[in-house]
Amino acid sequence: MSSATHFPPLNAEPVAIRRALLSVSDKTDLTDLARALHAGGVRLYSTGGTRQALETAGIPVTDVAELTGFPEVLDGRVKTLHPAVHAAILARTTHAPDAETLRALSLEPFELVVVNLYPFSSTIAQAGTTTEKAVEFIDIGGPTMVRAAAKNFSHVCILTDPAQYAAFLQEWTETGRISAATRKSRAADAFRHTATYDAAVSDWFDSEAGEGTPTRFGLSLPRYEVTRYGENPQQQAAVYGRPDRYFTCLHGKQLSYNNYLDLEAAVQLAAEFKDDAPACVIIKHTNPCGVATGTTLREAYERAFSTDSISPFGGIIAVNRMLDLDAARAMDSLFTELIIAPGFSDDALELLMRKANRRLIHLHRWPEPEAWQVRSTLGGLLVQQPDTVRIEAGDLKVVTRRAPTEAEIRDLLFAWRVVKHGKSNAIVFAKDGRTLGIGVGQTSRVDSTQLAVWKSGQFGLSLAETAVASEAFFPFSDGVEAAAGAGATCVIQPGGSVRDEDVIATADRLGLAMVFTGIRHFRH
Repeated sequence: MSSATHFPPLNAEPVAIRRALLSVSDKTDLTDLARALHAGGVRLYSTGGTRQALETAGIPVTDVAELTGFPEVLDGRVKTLHPAVHAAILARTTHAPDAETLRALSLEPFELVVVNLYPFSSTIAQAGTTTEKAVEFIDIGGPTMVRAAAKNFSHVCILTDPAQYAAFLQEWTETGRISAATRKSRAADAFRHTATYDAAVSDWFDSEAGEGTPTRFGLSLPRYEVTRYGENPQQQAAVYGRPDRYFTCLHGKQLSYNNYLDLEAAVQLAAEFKDDAPACVIIKHTNPCGVATGTTLREAYERAFSTDSISPFGGIIAVNRMLDLDAARAMDSLFTELIIAPGFSDDALELLMRKANRRLIHLHRWPEPEAWQVRSTLGGLLVQQPDTVRIEAGDLKVVTRRAPTEAEIRDLLFAWRVVKHGKSNAIVFAKDGRTLGIGVGQTSRVDSTQLAVWKSGQFGLSLAETAVASEAFFPFSDGVEAAAGAGATCVIQPGGSVRDEDVIATADRLGLAMVFTGIRHFRH
């Protein structure tokens, strides 16, 4: 483009919709949109499966091939890549030379383009998807139309998501036109849509090349909601993505920034017990302060709460099954920020909703491992794979003279699942499916051990014959000695310290059974 190129002014007037191009992979609410457009006198053009869906619904539609005079070829790879389509999308109809060009070509402009792209991400997520199949789900014509319409937003409205249809139809029905503000907003959505799509394709090529991490990393997520503030009132904050894929807030005020952090921590820990007996997790400031199973949810809650009856005030409760009235009654007297469950019985919901500020979270599904975990750092982002390793009895390596009993192994594995979710030198004492002492957030492992012992004493809990879990290795023998002195009989830890032999010797001297997992779960 030369420096002498003239830039016509953008059209700021509302645009009437006379012709629309529809070509979508996600056909949610497609026929409702098309039927309303047709009833309003809009001429519809379409391609392939979209055209067939409209024809099946009895909605008049013109094949794009009639516009281009060129059939679909190469198994549908080429349908809309034609000047007749893109001139009609890109024409600046308030700019006289463009309008004259359309007349000379006997073309009319599109004022509405409705396109969403081939389901590339969901296709490659399917087990057994071949490279050949993945390649065919890389959309070419779709992104080209989307970008063209978005670039020409001053004359064209672009819709890329069925969730946009209702607001579009409301504005168009009420005014007969689409405002410049709406067109510009939908154009921004469109470029975010194609950016996300291209990033998914790029990441797939990296994975095909065997790259451990993406060579470039980009995020393009919709803003879900603006929170009242961040961690503190002086900080602005927002949530991006689609949290509603996982949960719905049934009751209570808007979630805060800190609520989202705690909710994530509680759900991830509760997911460790999703297939177990009734289980309850209590979280405070993203750390566990009590976890237990029971024959009922009420029993699980009461056992978890007994670990620490002070910290749960203002905390988060999560359970692994539908929350019933009996459990709800037990929880009702405690002030909690959130109660999270895969469901609530009607009577439990009615009881818990009596407190206006208590948020009740319906968990639609358990979390699925994300491809990457992301945190900010100076000048960039830290990206890592999620920690999804699960340890079972067969993975344990006995390193002491005494092997743990079957009951001790059950306690060790329970404690290990909990300690995985504690931060900064986490230590967990457990027995019979419940935590009895938790120490987290300390700068040394022996401090965490001593904290867990001290807290158990504060609440009158005995640590006799307990299992103790450390999410990273004991660098010295002092932590093991403190645990044994409190009554622990067995230890689970990753191993890997240069002083492992000293630690094992100490365990043998104290009569402890110790197992190594070979896996570390340290969390900052």
